[in-house]
Amino acid sequence: MSGLRIDGAVARPGAFDFAALSGLPDQVPDVGTVVPERHGGAVRLRALLAAAGADPAAQSVELTANDASFRQTAPLASLRDAVLVYRLSDGPLPAAFGGPVRFLVPAAPGLVGVDRCTNVKGLGCITVRKEPA
Repeated sequence: MSGLRIDGAVARPGAFDFAALSGLPDQVPDVGTVVPERHGGAVRLRALLAAAGADPAAQSVELTANDASFRQTAPLASLRDAVLVYRLSDGPLPAAFGGPVRFLVPAAPGLVGVDRCTNVKGLGCITVRKEPA
């Protein structure tokens, strides 16, 4: 199965390709409205978590790049407004822009356990965990 994988503490692990991501609710047509100076269309992380049936007791996620060269763990409480950028205009987000999926966290005061490394380029897998970050 290709696409962005989601696994761990979820009822429906699997992969979400471009069509599946575009079919989720809570779309952000212009990600620049939530993360200034960024381009593309996105879906909010919470829509993906709901579609996968994330465990309500989940406390963190591990974000892994497509090539597994990079991993970042972050607390879910700080990611409520996070977005998954997956398109540019009407097509998939190119690798030059961090595609096929780029994870972005809008800046907000008081975010704990989140830094610029949490904005993962080339995201391949989100592992939902019950353990804290």
